[in-house]
Amino acid sequence: MDLVSGLSLGVQTAVTFDGLLFCFVGVSIGMFIGVLPGIGPLAAVAMVLPITYHLEPLSALIMLAGIFYGAQYGGSTASILLNLPGTSTTAVTALDGYPMTRQGRAGVALFITTITSFAGGCFAIVLLMSFAPALGRMALEFSSAEYFSIMLLGLVAAATMAIGSPLKGMVSVTAGLLLAMVGIDSTSGDVRYTFGILELQDGLNLVAMAMGLFGVAEILKNAGLPERAAKDIAKVRVRDLLPTRADMALTWKPTLRGSVIGSFIGVLPGAGPTLAAFLAYAVEKRVSKTPERFGHGAIEGISSPEAANNASTQAAFIPTLALGIPGDATMAVLMGAMMIHGIVPRPEFFTTNADLFWGLVVSFWIGNLMLLVLNIPLIGLWVRMLTIPKRILFPAVIFFICVGVYSVNNNPFDVLMVMVFGVIGYFMNLYQYPTAPLLMGFILGPLIEQHFRRALLFSRGDLTTFVDRPISAAFLAVTALLLISLVVPALRKRREPVGSASEAE
Repeated sequence: MDLVSGLSLGVQTAVTFDGLLFCFVGVSIGMFIGVLPGIGPLAAVAMVLPITYHLEPLSALIMLAGIFYGAQYGGSTASILLNLPGTSTTAVTALDGYPMTRQGRAGVALFITTITSFAGGCFAIVLLMSFAPALGRMALEFSSAEYFSIMLLGLVAAATMAIGSPLKGMVSVTAGLLLAMVGIDSTSGDVRYTFGILELQDGLNLVAMAMGLFGVAEILKNAGLPERAAKDIAKVRVRDLLPTRADMALTWKPTLRGSVIGSFIGVLPGAGPTLAAFLAYAVEKRVSKTPERFGHGAIEGISSPEAANNASTQAAFIPTLALGIPGDATMAVLMGAMMIHGIVPRPEFFTTNADLFWGLVVSFWIGNLMLLVLNIPLIGLWVRMLTIPKRILFPAVIFFICVGVYSVNNNPFDVLMVMVFGVIGYFMNLYQYPTAPLLMGFILGPLIEQHFRRALLFSRGDLTTFVDRPISAAFLAVTALLLISLVVPALRKRREPVGSASEAE
């Protein structure tokens, strides 16, 4: 199907009352969640996931995707106004956004982030339209060996590229793989690691795990922090939003560079928009002729990261839809939502589900336009939302989490699991173990096991089948390089004290 025919099909499927309604609902929820610190898009997607069981697959995915990229728009508001990132991806925006607020230029900063977010998202959508179907056609040649190798690469990348210690990321991935083994073995039918608990025979509940690790855990982490006084909220007038010509001249090149960096990072499995934003900021500071301005209100310091994180968000759909490899933890939940509706992301997705793919693409254009139109006049409203007391906000969120997860199977055990994973997620955050790799390991665990067994079955137990095939060998080689890049620095750090001690003697 060519580009014009695909877009025509997408307009027919997405530009309907239901499609426009759920797109609007999704981006609005995403903006709201992005503004509120301590929740994030992943928790929002997980909380809304049970509602989508009663929707058509396209409407459900349009709404969930809208929450995902809508949160990137809203997250910059709290970062700029209060130096309090609404999402981890906008933490870098606070470095120059908050100083601009203190200089009385909060409106300009908010306007620039909206425009650059739109530009970055549009750039990545064009890549999605152009390259995802071609990547899907190439992946039709993949066997189980290639699928196992690329999924292994995705998990190792998720661990090594996670913010924080790569070793702790590997521990989280391994824990996710172990949790994925709980339940009935799909090949042999044996019951594994249930410890006699009947509710675990069907495996752990994905929704309960996601809500607990990201929703409840973040609330527990932020519950003890002090309230921000209402008088500290900056007042933003519409006439203060317009940037000068000098601002626009300083913005367009960083926006383009950020869009390219974000799109590239988004395609990589496990990288995510947080890495894209920080990398774009680092590149912008390096190429600047006046790097000393960064951290003191440089407009390039907000335009490039904002374009990068939104481009990365949209580009993350490319490996998810074409290869079934989620780009980050939120994409893993979206992939789980597809599977719940009987849709398995794979190379055939673009032909067997052409209406769904092109409907999603068109909804991305519509959603980004909605965000562009809505974000600027609603800035005042989002700012006022920051004054909601935590004693009201957090209990309400916990209530909706419990209602949502109970509605999936009408099982109180799932509510208990939410709380258990909430405590686990809290301690993982406390000891700086990333939770996103754990969820990705849990999502991809059954698929990796299935393709590993199938590849060995076809090769009659010969492990060399994974290196005999060139594509599989290439993926395994990249995986090995990532592991080496993790091990070598750790060994050097261990040897440094020994060397310094001998020199002193």
